[in-house]
Amino acid sequence: MFHQSFDTDIEFFSRRCIWVNGPVIVGAGPSGLAVGAGLKEQGVPFIVLERADCIASLWQKRTYDRLKLHLPKQFCQLPNLPFPEDFPEYPTKNQFIGYLESYANHFYISPNFNENVQSAKYDETFGLWRVKTIISTSDSNPSATAEVEYICRWLVVATGENSEKVVPEFEGLEEFKGNVVHACDYKSGVAYHGKQVLVVGCGNSGMEVSLDLCNHNASPSIVVRSSVHVLPREIFGKSTFELAVLLMKWLPLWLADKILLMLAWLIFGNLEKYGLKRPSLGPLELKNNSGKTPVLDIGALEKIRSGEVKVVPGIKRFSRGRVELVDGQNLEIDAVVLATGYRSNVPSWLKENEFFSREGIPKNAFPNGWKGNGGLYAVGFTRRGLSGASLDAIGVSQDIAKSWKEETKQKRKSVAARHRRCISHF
Repeated sequence: MFHQSFDTDIEFFSRRCIWVNGPVIVGAGPSGLAVGAGLKEQGVPFIVLERADCIASLWQKRTYDRLKLHLPKQFCQLPNLPFPEDFPEYPTKNQFIGYLESYANHFYISPNFNENVQSAKYDETFGLWRVKTIISTSDSNPSATAEVEYICRWLVVATGENSEKVVPEFEGLEEFKGNVVHACDYKSGVAYHGKQVLVVGCGNSGMEVSLDLCNHNASPSIVVRSSVHVLPREIFGKSTFELAVLLMKWLPLWLADKILLMLAWLIFGNLEKYGLKRPSLGPLELKNNSGKTPVLDIGALEKIRSGEVKVVPGIKRFSRGRVELVDGQNLEIDAVVLATGYRSNVPSWLKENEFFSREGIPKNAFPNGWKGNGGLYAVGFTRRGLSGASLDAIGVSQDIAKSWKEETKQKRKSVAARHRRCISHF
């Protein structure tokens, strides 16, 4: 009994405990930065916890070199600071990272880097959040760590929908012996020159990786297991996304979809003959129901038409240097790129099951998925990209600021009352 109590005391004293007079924001990506900027403007103190050693680690460390924003810049800028006027319509990856760094500097946001949240739990007795983290204290010694516990009234989850890569299991993949990488580790097609590459996944990343491989004289085959919507990035010189927003403003979703698909057919023709079958639901309705984003073509379709990118069906199994497909085809391949997407990591650390689903996404659909109970908030889970995250960030920062100011006012009144009582006794 004595030893158990002694061990508990050691654990308590070895962990620093910090009171935060404001919210704790978990994640220093665009969502976390946008919330921080809103709070700064309201005069609310906060801290930002980030497991990586930089802001926007997804963009800085887990994206390919040729990446550009898929939407026009006006739909991707964060609140209260537009992109520089000299930026192109579709900023490059490095331009966007530079913008985010300028954004953090502009609003004096200094995240706590290399600090990984282990758990966050609401203490109902005190009405406070207890956020436990592990900090890497030495770059040269990864095992050198320290534990910290933050106590706060508000918790903002800003880790987003794409915090962990999804790697499906494939029969025989361990027998393949060739190079297998997830798209988050793919940088450029330079290393694949002259090679036969299987790209698994036909979303925007899979299509763009296939295009990049072609441009570096590789021979990619892209796995299209089911149906997919491919739309032109621009229609008659206007952004397809901007056109979709305009159509949805005035028309029902099904009719907006009909118009978009008709325009896509006029530009692309029938894509089924290339192995690209469209889903039964239109692109906007599918996005709204399941969060599945249509592919905005930036050149991959031309490579598919010319045969430089080969469309193949689902995978049955891998073997040494080969893949067998569900239609019986056998392909010799040198490498595999898994463009199989990402998922939320929230369930691994947030000890709560009312607001977030088991998949780590708020249960309430947009635009009502940003506020939970007990001071819990979520930003960047709208499945509506940076524009959706910005809208959430504005709502969250304003709501927290209102509560913080009210509580601060009450505390000051309480302190003043105690002060008066002390003077009267004296």
